[in-house]
Amino acid sequence: MTDRRIGVYVCSCGGNISDYVDVARVRDVVEHEPGVAAARTHMFTCSDASQQEIIEDIRNESLDGLVVASCSPKLHLFTFRAMADRAGLNRYQYVQVNLREQCSWAHRDDTALATEKAIRLVRAGIAKARLTEPLATMRIETTPKVLVIGAGVAGLRAALALSELGLSVFIVERSSDVGGWTRRWGKMFPHQQQGSDIVAALSARVRHRENITLFTNAEVVEKSGSVGKFTLQIRVDGFHTIPLVVGAIIVATGFDVYRPSPGEFGYGQDGVMTLAEFKELVDRSPEDLSRGGRGIKDIVYIYCVGSRQSGGGDDAHSYCSRYCCATAVHTAICAREVSCGLGPAKDCIGFHQFHLFRDMRTYGKHEIPYEDACRKGCVFMKYGDDDPPKVDRVDGRLRVRVNDQYLGGEEVEIDADLVVLVTGMVPRENAALVDVLKLPVGVDGFFNEIHPKLRPVETVVDGELIAGTAQGPKTLPESVASGLSAAAKAAALLKKGYVDLEPFIAEVDTSRCVWCGECLDACPYGAVEKTSVQGKEVARILPSLCKGAGACIPVCPENAIEIAGYTDAQVEVMIDALVREVVVEEVAVPVT
Repeated sequence: MTDRRIGVYVCSCGGNISDYVDVARVRDVVEHEPGVAAARTHMFTCSDASQQEIIEDIRNESLDGLVVASCSPKLHLFTFRAMADRAGLNRYQYVQVNLREQCSWAHRDDTALATEKAIRLVRAGIAKARLTEPLATMRIETTPKVLVIGAGVAGLRAALALSELGLSVFIVERSSDVGGWTRRWGKMFPHQQQGSDIVAALSARVRHRENITLFTNAEVVEKSGSVGKFTLQIRVDGFHTIPLVVGAIIVATGFDVYRPSPGEFGYGQDGVMTLAEFKELVDRSPEDLSRGGRGIKDIVYIYCVGSRQSGGGDDAHSYCSRYCCATAVHTAICAREVSCGLGPAKDCIGFHQFHLFRDMRTYGKHEIPYEDACRKGCVFMKYGDDDPPKVDRVDGRLRVRVNDQYLGGEEVEIDADLVVLVTGMVPRENAALVDVLKLPVGVDGFFNEIHPKLRPVETVVDGELIAGTAQGPKTLPESVASGLSAAAKAAALLKKGYVDLEPFIAEVDTSRCVWCGECLDACPYGAVEKTSVQGKEVARILPSLCKGAGACIPVCPENAIEIAGYTDAQVEVMIDALVREVVVEEVAVPVT
């Protein structure tokens, strides 16, 4: 189709693209492509001023197609779709080309070749735009009910927020009690509240809400339907099954604590315990800190156990767990209060605490207890990333050896009554739930959001949101914040009474389909069923369930399935445009 009128806009991205790609040359070359009616460059295409200029072009030049060559669609796909709406152009006649992540950032060492690649990518986008057709979203009514999976603090706060907004809420908790890890903790910074008291207060509020139903010893075992109307089966007490219909799902299943391997920093020896175990010991010691009838006077904390690991193995946890440093420091202050009271350091002679860390990450308000711990006699010693402390037993007592970087790498030996391994968070085992909900899991094993900044609690499965430490390591306030964010997203989705689904769904050519069932087996969302058309058995796509993932397309032996908006013809012309030669003279290296 050469009678199209397409606008092409190449973004400099404030230098992120133009520092490595000659964007003016890209514009000059592609403006001669068939169907291109306008071609421009912008410093920031996403800016209000640039968007307004594009809107004016759409109206004044009667554009019926749009190509924006800028950054990842994850960032501004919806920005430019909304812009097309304002201009009166069908939002699905817009194509975004990723010049930043896929070109300029990937080829910083060769501007000429990066510019050539950029030309090819934009040509492919134009070729696709020439074959775009107006598409319409599918509107479905929503059920004003939400399922919250997990009754930790994040899940409980999300449920209460949804309840206050007038939505019915079902909470499913796998254990017999609510509150997760927080229920087991004593004093917590900054208000010194008992974790059990926080959970008790939230639980009481939940149980008094008529529009909240709590199921304990329960799990989700089956799901069908899609955003706006999920049909679920909840198994309670291992055998009783309850059907539920909800419009959205919030997953707040929490975390597990890293369990060191036997021998890791002496773990398994008497007197070596994890931070969680030590915190429970402190919390249940009202007057004197002791263990096995013996007083505890010398404590060594070893940080980053189970976090920031190297090696790259399947079990390596390369991330920082965020809460460990602050929790260890606060627990050390509580341990000192149990043993010595609230007096200054000179009033606590004979009680010693040594903190062996790689990097101290008590950020924000957590700097306050860190400074307090320093003033009250805690000794902080830094060890190298590749030079961890060693724990042995000498003459019946634990001995820790560390090369202190503050002392120029000098080896220090510390005899200890107790060695506390400051363990981080690891993903909770949720394989069955992942299989039921089709939730995306990141490389770290936690549930994965669409974008950490722009869409931090949404997943690629519409209507399924994630919150709290199910998404990754967080402090308690951060978990609550993400729970409230997920509640706000769910409420925004359901309160208006309808949801518009994307039109990128599979379409079956019934003249080719012979119903072999391959597409049914391949679809992870159950969006395919067998039907009869004029006495012939064929496949039928259920639009509300189809996510446009395309797993059905390559397995179809008759080539009878396509995705609207990503047809075979569109993909083929994009490939042709990508491989078409770019004349060397067309590409010039910018003068620096």
